[in-house]
Amino acid sequence: MSAMSNARSNPTSNEASTAVESVEANEQRSIATKKVARRGFEELVLGEVFSLPKRTITSAHFDAFQALSGDDHPMHYDRDECIRRGHADLLAHGLQVVALGAAGAGLFPYVVEKAMLGFIEQTSRFVRPVVRGDTLRPTLTVAELRRQRTTGVVVLRLEIFNQDDLVVLEGSHSYLLRLDRST
Repeated sequence: MSAMSNARSNPTSNEASTAVESVEANEQRSIATKKVARRGFEELVLGEVFSLPKRTITSAHFDAFQALSGDDHPMHYDRDECIRRGHADLLAHGLQVVALGAAGAGLFPYVVEKAMLGFIEQTSRFVRPVVRGDTLRPTLTVAELRRQRTTGVVVLRLEIFNQDDLVVLEGSHSYLLRLDRST
């Protein structure tokens, strides 16, 4: 059996539990979005935090990301290779970790819903490795508000923490918002 096949076994009860927790989190977020106060650029506050769902990285996440990206490097599917390179388990794809910072998984896009014009920039720096079994907690914090003539740019600082509360990824997202949210 190949290393890829070993990593892609049937979901464990832990993975199934994670899937159920994810569905429950989506339901709670759907309920919350109906009640969230809509705000425009002028009403955002520096330092305001938008938490995103916490996730435990499983083999199912590796499989889904590999199917999407086509990245089948042994670092993501050959546990022995990862251990030889000094990692505790399979190493998560970098872009897979970046994806956990998607603002749409939280409330930010619902808060600025009518004012939102688009996602215009993203940066990331990988601080620590992420391996299968790590539990990640992303947060987005309003770091900068740049007012322009008819629009504003909101820069959100992205930090993703592991189960030990250590930063594994830091970066930023920039969004373009209308100044007048009635349009």
